Amino acid sequence: MESKFKVDGAGTWYDTTDLAWRMNEYDEYAIEQAVQLKEQVGDADVTVLCIGSDRVKEPMKKALAMGCDRGVQVADDAVSGKEPFEIASIIATFARDKNFDVIFTGMQSQDRGSAQVGVLVAEMLNLPSVSTVVDFSYQDGGVTAKRELEGGIKAIVKLKTPALFTCQLGLNTPRYPTLPNIMKAKKKELLSIPVGDLLQADPRQQTTTVYFPEKKGGGLVLEGDVAELAGQLVQILKEKTSVLSR
Repeated sequence: MESKFKVDGAGTWYDTTDLAWRMNEYDEYAIEQAVQLKEQVGDADVTVLCIGSDRVKEPMKKALAMGCDRGVQVADDAVSGKEPFEIASIIATFARDKNFDVIFTGMQSQDRGSAQVGVLVAEMLNLPSVSTVVDFSYQDGGVTAKRELEGGIKAIVKLKTPALFTCQLGLNTPRYPTLPNIMKAKKKELLSIPVGDLLQADPRQQTTTVYFPEKKGGGLVLEGDVAELAGQLVQILKEKTSVLSR
């Protein structure tokens, strides 16, 4: 997130050449919750899935070191050109015959920020879903989830699995992989599937241009005696108000 971003040659995304690949923050909450649920029930099995080029394998190894059992990379060098409906279709196609009891996703990605993929996957799989989850409790196939609404309001939702949950900041504190678990992760299964084997949806929207916002004019700094400055400020506000009202 501290990197210097620039638009790529095609003008439709940012240039990723010199960027470091790290896990999306919201996905870290999703992975941590999946591992916690696995530890709670004892006999669960966790698969982590990511769509992208071979560069996504490094963040996936972190997920394996956090406690996931296997990784699945959907190999796609052009994932940045796919819109949320296509991405959700890829995930749903992979998950459809796996009989997952619970699916966790991040609330949204940090690069695109659409907050659409998780709930679209649930709709495509005909599963109930709860978005922006900040508290999760599982008992005997039932889940009590607390979700965050606008204005700081919380809503409590109860439902049966299978179900999908999108994870928000505050749900948990993702663990830091220990060295022994990092070593164990190297032996875990990391599959790669061509995106063409899973993509079944046509795009519904297209990104035509990516650009930086235009720079706005600088502010005005007033200097001098406080009493005089107050009068100057009032006069400037009157002039600005007069211009806007014309």
